[in-house]
Amino acid sequence: MIIDQFLPLYDVSASYHIRVEAPIDTVYSAARSLDMHDSRIVRCLFRLRRLPVRLRRLPGSGRTLDGMLKWGFVLLADKPSQEFVFGLIGRFWTATAQIQSVTSEAFVKFDRPGFAKAAGNMAFIPQDDGSVQVTTETRVLCLDKASRRRFRMYWLLISPFSGMVRKEWLRLIKERAEALSGHQRPDSHGDNHGQDHGAAF
Repeated sequence: MIIDQFLPLYDVSASYHIRVEAPIDTVYSAARSLDMHDSRIVRCLFRLRRLPVRLRRLPGSGRTLDGMLKWGFVLLADKPSQEFVFGLIGRFWTATAQIQSVTSEAFVKFDRPGFAKAAGNMAFIPQDDGSVQVTTETRVLCLDKASRRRFRMYWLLISPFSGMVRKEWLRLIKERAEALSGHQRPDSHGDNHGQDHGAAF
């Protein structure tokens, strides 16, 4: 996985996947351009979660991948129809989040105590039956003991909502890609699975 190049070691992770009945290029395009603001569930969760003030004030466009890049995320890698990876550095548990503006190279090298590094991906894996398994994983590395302790307290509050957002992201990708390809099964929302290994941002 390309994400391994940017955050091979991490304190916590969470991953989810879904099967999509559509061509892989259609699935990638649906994921790359998806606007999460279209989801009523996501809009409600963003209001309820204890998110940094900067994020809560984002317009709807901030919930696309390109919109996320405008306020602090960095696109670490983008290999069409295979995987894209994005990252964020900050003190996520604080009111302002103290997001750091970095390049992809600086993301890898950043090691300042008091901060945490988060990397997320979306990977597209072709299946033998012509479908595509879409997976998303989030990894978080805290850069000292104090930040690790504070992040875990933050996680206790936001973890249920974070998982719901990830699952909704996958559901919307599936819905859009299958609609574009003219293929949608009656059980199209029933194969969304996840695994949590401690936390996700």
